[in-house]
Amino acid sequence: MASPNVREFTVENFQAEVLSSEQPVLVDFWAEWCGPCRMLTPTIEKVATTYVGKAKVGKLNVDTAQALAVQFNVMSIPTMMVFKGGKPVSTMVGLRGEAEIAVAIDAALK
Repeated sequence: MASPNVREFTVENFQAEVLSSEQPVLVDFWAEWCGPCRMLTPTIEKVATTYVGKAKVGKLNVDTAQALAVQFNVMSIPTMMVFKGGKPVSTMVGLRGEAEIAVAIDAALK
């Protein structure tokens, strides 16, 4: 990860980092081979910096966490989900701008 504010979610830490989080969490479901996923990375890094201390932002590689991708019905990538209280409250599929992602996180902060 280029930005220290973007967390790396894994099968091992997903429960603690995402499902048990006190803060809303933006999870970017991605893969190394996915061009649009790589194009989204700078936006994810900006969002992570904007929400430091308010929400967690991280990436989950679907190639190493296939069971989680299936569990949350991720059919295509990039898919971003905002989790609050251990449940997904917002889903965005495909390339999205910083403003649209911020709206989803802001709604979870209320």
